[in-house]
Amino acid sequence: MPVVLKPATSKNDVRVRSSRPAVVDTVAEVIADVRAHGDEAVRRYSAKFDAWDRASYRLGPDEIRSIVSGVPTSVLDDLRFVQLQVQNFAQAQRDSVHDFEIETLPGVFLGQRNIPVSAAGAYVPGGRYPLTASAHMTIVTAKVAGVERVAATTPPSEGAPPPISVAAMHLAGAEEIYVLGGVQAVAALALGTETIDPVSMVTGPGNAYVAEAKRQLFGEVGIDLFAGPTEVLIVADETADPFTVAVDLLSQAEHGPDSPAVLITTSHEVGRRAIEYVDALLPGLPTGEVAGAAWRDHGEVLLVESQEEAFALADAYASEHVQIFTAEPRDALAGMRDYGALFLGQDTSVAYGDKVIGTNHVLPTLGAARYTGGLWVGKYLKTVTYQEIRNTRSSALLGELCGRAARLENFEGHARSGDLRAARHGGASLPWTDHDVRLGDARP
Repeated sequence: MPVVLKPATSKNDVRVRSSRPAVVDTVAEVIADVRAHGDEAVRRYSAKFDAWDRASYRLGPDEIRSIVSGVPTSVLDDLRFVQLQVQNFAQAQRDSVHDFEIETLPGVFLGQRNIPVSAAGAYVPGGRYPLTASAHMTIVTAKVAGVERVAATTPPSEGAPPPISVAAMHLAGAEEIYVLGGVQAVAALALGTETIDPVSMVTGPGNAYVAEAKRQLFGEVGIDLFAGPTEVLIVADETADPFTVAVDLLSQAEHGPDSPAVLITTSHEVGRRAIEYVDALLPGLPTGEVAGAAWRDHGEVLLVESQEEAFALADAYASEHVQIFTAEPRDALAGMRDYGALFLGQDTSVAYGDKVIGTNHVLPTLGAARYTGGLWVGKYLKTVTYQEIRNTRSSALLGELCGRAARLENFEGHARSGDLRAARHGGASLPWTDHDVRLGDARP
């Protein structure tokens, strides 16, 4: 059992996978209204929640050019650089996904194709932090996958389109850019309105209301993930630098007051000093009020006896981001299985993954890393199959087998479909009809 050096003080388990009833009800009401009243409902909620209204929420080409031209060149260059990193990694992922066709029996051909969805919606959050990096992760990845139409949306900022977010969405390749936030934006993309065509899937992070909207709409459209508060977990041994540990714990804790920040260490000294550094750094951190609440309520430091125990405990958390600060960080590749993304070594920051390195930062939270990875090119692809039989003897063989297998399950219609091919190509009888399939006898 681990020794607790710093417990979480909140009585609420942020890993609980249910939404608050008030959030559920509000989201359901908005979705139903948008479904029934389209643009009129979207306009009402945009005015109510964001104090934002205009003739069209979609930005036109001239308006986009004007907004982007006002963004400093150095910022645009940085956006292009980061998007190139995302594009390169996404392209490598796409290149790893292959269509194929195999011959399983003489003349029996089975194949697989990977077809991109026709349209995707990308939600780029605003609010406390305008997450422009989400534009890279959702739009660039979709375009590399081959999605023909990406409709991107972001909330207004101070009564206007947010310039850097618009620039990021434009440079990423979005065909449509809307300045619209919240549940009404997600519902409009998923359901369609008089002025917004529906998409096939909606991706991107957001607040509790946006996450709940995606949950309720899942099934009508695809989504990337059910997202909760961002999480970080660090596995550290005696070689770890406690100051780096503290800085990186706080770098994720600033996302929100409910963001878990966990340290699992085999070194009492590293654990103790990391706690001291966190306490010393918080007063000077501009986001210290938020990060401090997250650390107080959801921060944990746990002492274990071995690296194997540390990896096993980390897997039990199934955290979104897992940093490995050990003498041999690549041991985690073989020693762990449940995580959203691994960050190996003290020079590899989760902040890099969030902002600049190129892997996708839309990752599983709330323990979902036990059964899924994060957003990637494959999320935008439909893996479909096809079958063709060109050999009549193989069709007869499979027909006989199908007849027997189907009757074991009392599926007589399926059995007869197999019987027919067995009779046509193999000379078997059809006791359930006097129709001569070999001669094309048309008797009923």
